[in-house]
Amino acid sequence: MKKGVFITFEGAEGSGKSTQIRNAASFFRHQKRQVVLLREPGGTRISEAIRSVLLDRGNRGMSHVTELLLYLSARAQIVHEKILPALRSGKVVICDRFEDSTLAYQGYGRGIPLPLIREVSRLVRGTLRPDLTFVLDIDIKKGLSRGGRHDRIEREAFSFHQKVRRGFLALARKEPRRVIVVDSGQPLPEVSRRVLEKLQNVFGE
Repeated sequence: MKKGVFITFEGAEGSGKSTQIRNAASFFRHQKRQVVLLREPGGTRISEAIRSVLLDRGNRGMSHVTELLLYLSARAQIVHEKILPALRSGKVVICDRFEDSTLAYQGYGRGIPLPLIREVSRLVRGTLRPDLTFVLDIDIKKGLSRGGRHDRIEREAFSFHQKVRRGFLALARKEPRRVIVVDSGQPLPEVSRRVLEKLQNVFGE
């Protein structure tokens, strides 16, 4: 049985993750691999319920600590219920956001100390780490205009989203072998080419 593969896509709002996730899934399906597509927060009944609380615009008074713990709770469930079982059975798991988003949004964005987030995150995910992470980087104004400002996080101040973007780039600099930055402000065919080229280099048969 082939070893399971865990790939994550990260980036600020409107960075185009959904399109590239579909491309990555097609890449692995052409290799006759079973692919599981997930999103964070969400992916399970419990995690989707938490997602609705996190993104509800009516919850503007949510404390930063509450936000962090809710994201981690949703992750704990999806890791236990979906990600680890799929990887153990040799499947390819592609997830829209994972721990890097927590570090970028709640760490760099909200100002919660990164060592604290990392420590609690180890309780949530154990030794699980993505094999490869794509950060789709885009100018904040362009990204927000693409995706709109509908949910509680999207409607945060422009300065918050700038901090998040800087956070993703800082995380990528610290782990250049795992985290690949792709300029998603380029024409879509070029973004797709960059992603598929990296997948071929790492996982091509």
